[in-house]
Amino acid sequence: MAINVKELFDDINSQFRDLNGLHPGLWPIAPRIAVAFFVLVFVIAIGWVAYWSSQYEEIDLAQQQEVKLKQEYKDKMQKAINLDALKDQRILVQQYVATMEKQLPSKAEMASLLSDINQAGSGRGLQFDQFKPGNPVVKDYYAELPIDVKLSGSYHDLGEFVSDIAKLSRIVTLNNLAISSNKDGGLTLDVVAKTFRYLDKDEVLTQANLKKAAKK
Repeated sequence: MAINVKELFDDINSQFRDLNGLHPGLWPIAPRIAVAFFVLVFVIAIGWVAYWSSQYEEIDLAQQQEVKLKQEYKDKMQKAINLDALKDQRILVQQYVATMEKQLPSKAEMASLLSDINQAGSGRGLQFDQFKPGNPVVKDYYAELPIDVKLSGSYHDLGEFVSDIAKLSRIVTLNNLAISSNKDGGLTLDVVAKTFRYLDKDEVLTQANLKKAAKK
């Protein structure tokens, strides 16, 4: 049997008429279904605003935290895998630092090192026209002492002097080298020799305090 859509629509529409003053329990089926549907939608909306939305936010935050924890776990696992290799590297670095520290004189040994530099020139028959230590430049853990040196002699003797400086047990670098001829027919070498010494505990502490004061 065919359903007359117009009659069905009219029947449903007629059920919504004359409802004023009538108890909802006595309403026809269509209005009651419509009201129940709107009440259901309203309840769901209230539930979403008051309860479910905050839960979804908590779930989202928990998922973000999960991703972060997984990444931290991977990083820590990678460090744990490389721990033995890092320990070996640390030992090598400590050995290297100890070796380098042995090449740095202490404050008390600086006079001896300056004498060695002077002796390296005198031993090659060079004439010192200038040997002037400058002001130390203090770093975090060491101090740098520049020395303005000017000496005269033959090309061969100047080359041997540079070689002797490189062979010293302490670290000495030659900077800003300039060679010129002099009136005696020889050569004059102008150079800034830089040597280094490590700071004692009190000096290291002073540097640390200065850095803290500068940050403040």
